[in-house]
Amino acid sequence: MSDYKSTLKLPQTGFPMKANLKQKEPETLKFWAQIDAYSQMVSANEGHQTYVLHDGPPYANGHIHMGTAMNKVLKDIVVKSRNMAGFKADYVPGWDCHGLPIEHKVETELKKKKKELPAVVVRKLCREYALKFLDIQRNEFKRLGVLATWDKPYMTLDPKYEAATARELGNVMDKGSVIRGKKPIYWCCSCHTALAEAEVEYADHSSPSVYVRFPLTDKRVKELLPVNAKYDPAKTFVVIWTTTPWTLPDNMAVCVHPEFDYVLAEVAGNIYVMAARLLAPCAEIFGWDKPKVLATVPGTKLEGLEATHPFYKRVSPIILGDHVTLDAGTGCVHTAPRPWPRGL
Repeated sequence: MSDYKSTLKLPQTGFPMKANLKQKEPETLKFWAQIDAYSQMVSANEGHQTYVLHDGPPYANGHIHMGTAMNKVLKDIVVKSRNMAGFKADYVPGWDCHGLPIEHKVETELKKKKKELPAVVVRKLCREYALKFLDIQRNEFKRLGVLATWDKPYMTLDPKYEAATARELGNVMDKGSVIRGKKPIYWCCSCHTALAEAEVEYADHSSPSVYVRFPLTDKRVKELLPVNAKYDPAKTFVVIWTTTPWTLPDNMAVCVHPEFDYVLAEVAGNIYVMAARLLAPCAEIFGWDKPKVLATVPGTKLEGLEATHPFYKRVSPIILGDHVTLDAGTGCVHTAPRPWPRGL
């Protein structure tokens, strides 16, 4: 049999047949650190055009995951390729050390003990937690072969960073570019803080719908009734229906439709205001026996009447709105600021 191997000119290489990456990768990373490969890469292009990659920082609230790993590797590819293309491309990594994710982790560890600790202690624990996982993540990113100024990252908890942020906000305000106004925001009742839209988690939630009567003590109601009708401010109400009862404390008004007809109906000595078309179905729900209609008026006649909040001593005026429908309820809509996100 012929020895075909001896007839072939095979390439010669010093690479072993077995990659053995489990051992070789750490050795390679250690070698890169010893020769300071990052500094050599960047300094080789000293004086050349600069290329800056601004690092959107990860949260320092746990080990890296597939998303943060991919994010860092892609940035590393960009920085290294720009250096190879002749640019001077530094890479300063950073970490977001503030916010609800870190506080939530600390709160989970403290459990009920958090309520017993002063806020300054909790903030100190949050800082320690963030710095702990900053170091952990830094080592994990290094293990991925990412080159950067790991010894001088930027951190949002650095007093210099915080001072620079406050200083720039002051500069923007000095230029008149900041206005003060009202805006509905998401709010976490348990954490007592505002939430970004990305932090809101939705879940199915079932709440009872409720009918609520608002005392209508405005004496101008008498002008809407027949002359011979008996009117008692303490026994006169406008009735609303809501599927979000948790927003009732924030009620600011009761809304009626300007083009709908509304009745003032007498039941057991009380007078109730609601849409004429919904009186019959509401009477059946409430168990009213033959409510007596004292007057029928358009919604515009109710505008400006002052009802009273059902459990706070403040006025809930009747206003007009085209969004009111007769599909369900009473035709009188409880009106409050934007409700809290469901699931919170």
